[in-house]
Amino acid sequence: MRLYLINPSNPLVSIVNVKESRWNRYRVWKPLSLMVLAGLTPPEWETSIVDENLGVPDYSAMPRPDLVGITAFTSQANRAYEVAGHFRRLGVPVIMGGIHATMCLDEVLERADSVVTREADGVWPQVLEDARQGRLKRRYDGGFAEMTDVAPARHDLLSRGYTFGAIQTTRGCPLNCSFCSVTAFNGAHYRQRPIPDVVREFQSIREKLVLVVDDNLIGTRPEHIARAKDLFRALARANLRKEWIAQATINFADDEELLALAAKAGCSGVFVGFESPSPEGLRGYGGKFNLLKGRDIRASVQRIQRHKMLVAGSFIIGLDADEPGVGRQIAEVARRYGVDNLNVLFLTPLPGTRLWDQMKSEGRIPLDVFPQDWKYYTLTYPVAQYKHLSLDGIIQEMISCNETFYSVPGIFRRVFSNFWHRRKPWISLAGNLSYRGNLRRAAEAYADFKRQRGEGHDGAEESGGSG
Repeated sequence: MRLYLINPSNPLVSIVNVKESRWNRYRVWKPLSLMVLAGLTPPEWETSIVDENLGVPDYSAMPRPDLVGITAFTSQANRAYEVAGHFRRLGVPVIMGGIHATMCLDEVLERADSVVTREADGVWPQVLEDARQGRLKRRYDGGFAEMTDVAPARHDLLSRGYTFGAIQTTRGCPLNCSFCSVTAFNGAHYRQRPIPDVVREFQSIREKLVLVVDDNLIGTRPEHIARAKDLFRALARANLRKEWIAQATINFADDEELLALAAKAGCSGVFVGFESPSPEGLRGYGGKFNLLKGRDIRASVQRIQRHKMLVAGSFIIGLDADEPGVGRQIAEVARRYGVDNLNVLFLTPLPGTRLWDQMKSEGRIPLDVFPQDWKYYTLTYPVAQYKHLSLDGIIQEMISCNETFYSVPGIFRRVFSNFWHRRKPWISLAGNLSYRGNLRRAAEAYADFKRQRGEGHDGAEESGGSG
């Protein structure tokens, strides 16, 4: 039995196209969910993983599979349907899963033979057995997996073409931010994999650089922090000789022992979501406000950096508090915080989030021709109507923000500082040049987006906002 597990591409997302810029290889992540499913697949299945971000293959030239599984974020849905259609026309059954399939079940059921909602770990063996017997159900619900049942990923199936390996140690997020779909998909309960399982899988990863994909590696409660310390101690004892980066909330900086253990375990960088240049901008959006208010963020960033770890800061443009000038404000605040990299996204209503429900009820989602418009829901296009910013205005804010932060003098100062403090200067340089290298392509993409949006939506995009 032959199984293809496919991660579809989105041609609008230029940063994952390594051929566009050699620096993009530092921003392409492995489709870990498919690698985990491959780890749960019995040996009688000949399993291949196809990641279209490394190039779209000629499926017609490949051996005909017996079953195809496709995962998709919302922005990948259109391409996922194209791939599904190709194999279904050949009579090959197609299963779709992932966050979009969970949040838009009826839409996906029209375009696949079977759908797995939520986490597939607990039902995947049954899905494969039903497929082998020719009795696939229309829907399987995996619920929330027991973390002791999470299989080690098949890292050997995607062993080339990536700078970073990938691993997951926890699932779920209690912050429940209104714009984030993690809690809706993985639940609010913070679940941890057994530490010995994590260490063994870490040892199996070929790459020397690893991305820990947890939405919040350290959690928010004392028992979460204690578990993170135990994990770091175990990784340090294993002497993995790897460097890894992770996502965490800013409370990562509050515990010197935690920071020291993370550094000893190989942590070279942390991605922190600040979201707004002022904590007040996050009022009403969820738990991030409580973590950020009243905090000396520059001091927190510096405490992390003193342990030779880089800090990448994430912000959102388009919050209801954002007014003209917010782009430059974000760049200046990020500079003042002292972050090593800046990642700015447009506020995007994703299906299944409270933000989606709110904006939909307020008539603030002009790109609503689905499934065609899903391709723009990448967080890198302004798909909504924003309270104080027009379409042209919010795009200019994004361009201004990135051009300000990623100016040549700004890059030089940050990289020189990291060189002087012996804090991963080459990783800092690669990250900064990757972002700067995509500035021109981003401007071209925005121009195409505005033209296509105007042609396809009769100019409705200018009906909200000012500036």
